[in-house]
Amino acid sequence: MRDLILLAILPLLLYAMFQRPFIALGMWPWTALFFPNGWVYNAASNIRYNLLFAGVTIITYLAHKHKPKFHLTGLGALVLLFFVWTTISSIFAIGNLEVTWEYWHRFWKVIALFIFVLLIVEKKLHVDMVLWGIVLSVGFYGDLEALKFIMSGGGHEIAGLPGHVLGDRNELSVAFVMSLPICAYLLREYGNRSRIIHLGLLGTMAMLVFAVIGTQSRGGFISMLTVAGYLFMKSDRKVLLSILTAVIVLALSNLVTSDWTSRMDTINDAVDDESFMGRVVAWKLSFMLAVENPVFGGGFKALENYKIWTALSQNFFSYSWFYTGDAVPRAMPRAAHSIYFQVLGDHGFGGLAIYLACLATAFFKASRAARAVRAAKGPAWLANLATTVQLSIFAFAFGGAALSFAYFDLIFTLFALAIVIETKLVPAALGRTGAAVSPGAEQERLGAKSLYEGAVPSSNLSDGNSKMPRAKELT
Repeated sequence: MRDLILLAILPLLLYAMFQRPFIALGMWPWTALFFPNGWVYNAASNIRYNLLFAGVTIITYLAHKHKPKFHLTGLGALVLLFFVWTTISSIFAIGNLEVTWEYWHRFWKVIALFIFVLLIVEKKLHVDMVLWGIVLSVGFYGDLEALKFIMSGGGHEIAGLPGHVLGDRNELSVAFVMSLPICAYLLREYGNRSRIIHLGLLGTMAMLVFAVIGTQSRGGFISMLTVAGYLFMKSDRKVLLSILTAVIVLALSNLVTSDWTSRMDTINDAVDDESFMGRVVAWKLSFMLAVENPVFGGGFKALENYKIWTALSQNFFSYSWFYTGDAVPRAMPRAAHSIYFQVLGDHGFGGLAIYLACLATAFFKASRAARAVRAAKGPAWLANLATTVQLSIFAFAFGGAALSFAYFDLIFTLFALAIVIETKLVPAALGRTGAAVSPGAEQERLGAKSLYEGAVPSSNLSDGNSKMPRAKELT
């Protein structure tokens, strides 16, 4: 049945995608995160949807007469430098070359998505299309799995689809958390247009909370609490959020099992937790791998190579200051279990420095954009959008500290959106709202506008309203 539904709507999707490049672009991350092939069988499962939609995006962009001005900025240069760095590290990889180039091949597709976001996105509508694609993939899966979790009385253990980029439950939980601010942004922008959309997004946010609990991921749980605390502090609807939180906590009290409670209790005694200390062992071995290959590291997945893991384990006690308690390396290799140590082992200290620069630059770009819009009394949606990107990046940086998914599609999409906000949306908004700024705020507005001067004309703003509300904090 699912095969027939997907095959029936596929021509309609392709028609819409060929009409507008930004629609095709929005479907690209949707296929990457939703993984249609994991839901269908027979003839429908033989179609490579991600490749198909990516190809349509490229074709429609090339055929489109109006091509937005391309802005790379320092962040874009850092991302491309990181890709070049991973390419060089792959050339000099010391692990299984077949595995190395397989993961490099996956990563260049992520970089291609990053580039085409920069090439195509220029308006609010375009950004929202990308964000809807994320919510309708990660959010939809979270809704479905959360319902299973609730209906089973807390017995259903949530995990990703086999073969999917989010197949691991810990990585899936962080993706759920990253989607929460995006849902909040879309709720504010579209919730008042339709009762169905309002309830759907509000319900999705609640279901994502249940889904994070259902994964039993400690990293995801801590990341969710951090993001929730930030949203609460910045929200102007604290009473509503308090009531919603109370309802969710009450519902969860009847669903969480003693196993879940015991697992979360280990957060306070991480040194005594065998699973956590096993990750610390992997971190130490990743560090040792980088010390032996300081510039370009060992290449993608080098740590998970049996020969490399075994060789590093023989010198495990040579760095006594790197505390691992009583834990020692297992016989079989395991992943780095940290985006930071993953990049360190894969691409050396140089690769890690570039990666950290990408995260920090994107985070602070989004923060600066939000402050500039608020200082200039610009449109509320733009300030909220910048805060959304900033918060989702923070959720990834925090939650990924104990997970191996440094090359996740969504984080590089957020990098691209941070550039679009800075170079296209903010200059357009500040230029357009200038006439509405009070004389007393003119100097403040000009100071904010000067940060983005000369990037794009104000015609790139697509909300279509001449009256702009003052920027409010994200709810």
